[in-house]
Amino acid sequence: MAKILSVVGKQATARLLEPIGQALLRAGISPNAVTMLGTAGVIAGAFGFAARGKFILAVVVVTVCGLTDVMDGAMARSRGKASRYGALLDSTMDRVADGAIFSSLILWYHTQADTWSMLAGLICLVTGQIVSYVKARAEGLGFECHVGLVERAERLITVGVGALLTAFGLAWGLPAALWLVAAGSVVTIAQRMVYVSRQEKRAST
Repeated sequence: MAKILSVVGKQATARLLEPIGQALLRAGISPNAVTMLGTAGVIAGAFGFAARGKFILAVVVVTVCGLTDVMDGAMARSRGKASRYGALLDSTMDRVADGAIFSSLILWYHTQADTWSMLAGLICLVTGQIVSYVKARAEGLGFECHVGLVERAERLITVGVGALLTAFGLAWGLPAALWLVAAGSVVTIAQRMVYVSRQEKRAST
């Protein structure tokens, strides 16, 4: 259900942002530039606010800048020049943005001497990258890998909700969200490895 809502939400957001994307194209701003600017904004929001415990501002800035992840692809398709390099840049910047978000939370909990929350953030940081890598590597080897309990949208939404809960006085909100994402990411890695392994076995019989 989460994945269905994610797809529907992404399509609706793309339609809402279409006028802005068209205006940027008319101004001579490329989709790749939008991708880079959006990532820079996420990094600024993460280290400028989340790393200092200002979670409401962090969520607002990261969410607004994260919308470029929807808009850049729509811009490229609308001008009929979607490229493989653009797709590579987009995926790479997603990894950079995710790394910045979880690194900033690790830094925050370091200042709070909260070792367990730091550990949860570290697990999220590492496993989030592995989740994406397993899918990319599997597809590069010719396998299908469209499975997984927790993908990027679920990770970011869960952490964003947790950050807001903490900001509004529920201190356990963000740590709980981090542990939830950490556990879900580990499960997702296992799911993808097993799924590809089964494809390999079917192909060899």
